[in-house]
Amino acid sequence: MKFFAEMFSIAPSNNDHQPALRCAVGIFVPLITLLLLGRLDLAIFASFGAFTGIYGRNEPHGTRFVLQLRAGLLMLWVMFLAALAATAGNAWGLDQAATTWLLVLATTLVAGGCSVAISLLRLRPAGSLFHIFAFAAIASIPNQPPVPEAMLVAVLTTALSLVIGFSARVLPRYRTPWVWPAPIRRAEGEKRTAWLEGLGYLVAAGMAGSLATLAGTWLGFGHNYWAMVAAVVPLVGHSTRHRIRRGIQRIIGTVLGLALLAVILLLNLAPWQIVLVIALCQFGAELFIARQYVLAQVVVTPLALISTLLVVPASPTILLRDRIIETVIGAAVGVAVVLAPALWRRLRV
Repeated sequence: MKFFAEMFSIAPSNNDHQPALRCAVGIFVPLITLLLLGRLDLAIFASFGAFTGIYGRNEPHGTRFVLQLRAGLLMLWVMFLAALAATAGNAWGLDQAATTWLLVLATTLVAGGCSVAISLLRLRPAGSLFHIFAFAAIASIPNQPPVPEAMLVAVLTTALSLVIGFSARVLPRYRTPWVWPAPIRRAEGEKRTAWLEGLGYLVAAGMAGSLATLAGTWLGFGHNYWAMVAAVVPLVGHSTRHRIRRGIQRIIGTVLGLALLAVILLLNLAPWQIVLVIALCQFGAELFIARQYVLAQVVVTPLALISTLLVVPASPTILLRDRIIETVIGAAVGVAVVLAPALWRRLRV
């Protein structure tokens, strides 16, 4: 009972509305600009560039700028690799099945590599969830925009997030000391932990992507990278209990979020209204992500799917079906990876 009570409890607020507002503005301004320019085909690059704003949320302005700069550069590198990976199948003459497996392999490597990078750079939120999502979503777009235009949008959005991150300095009461963080000095144990965590992400993402691809081939559904994203959610946490709870919360939040998405789709919103909904969902996600993961997932689910619909129109029914199936597959794999070391130790004893 305590386990389930903890699952639905909510932590006290820590001025969460401030980073939530920054993130909402950071995604709304680029998307509404692209809408006015008639270039929503570039929206996905703006959306992932805006992820820069989620790092260093409660840090002083100087530290936040450095952390967001590190995070932004890493995300830009991931997006650039994704844009190149999207053309690899045609360039190498691969069929659709081979291209799908190639992207699963590439996304798995991104999962492990970015996890190590995030750990060594001491960025929070920890893990490579956002990088998996960004790489696979961009690499899966069938009609890629020109890479220079896409990366220009990503760079400008990242720069906007950096500016928004220290914009409160114009008001003296919100101004914090501009102190640069100390150089990173990594202990040997820290490096070992980073590589072990990277291995966990590699295994979880690879297994989830493979199972989702096989199941999708047999049962006729796609978006296997959603399973890979869900698989790494339980890997973040300070205890096995906490990690398992996160996996279950992911499934519950996704189901509730799909219900909210169905209501949004029934409203048949205009494009500018969709952009506004994305900004509101981003605000809600940052407002609750550190306090109540189920509530955060309720708004993250429509945020992810509506963003996909802006770039690649698809049947809402198919998206809803794929999302829940992929989430269950991924969360189950993630929980299994979390439990595996403890079970192995018990078997050895």
